[in-house]
Amino acid sequence: MNAKRTMTLNLTDAEMSALEQMAVAKDLTKTGVLRQALKLYQLIDARIAGGEKVFIENALTKEKAELAIL
Repeated sequence: MNAKRTMTLNLTDAEMSALEQMAVAKDLTKTGVLRQALKLYQLIDARIAGGEKVFIENALTKEKAELAIL
């Protein structure tokens, strides 16, 4: 079983507001949003580390932009 650990996270007012808005929009807790964000970041980082490129495409114009992770 995965033991859960606690951490303290200090956010600016703008970051906390964004987190709260996403939690409401996704019907998740703030912790749930952060867990999903971490999983997504791990997935993208692994693909890029494996030599792949990640793109975002505009559904209307088909314009593509490469997603870069710093």
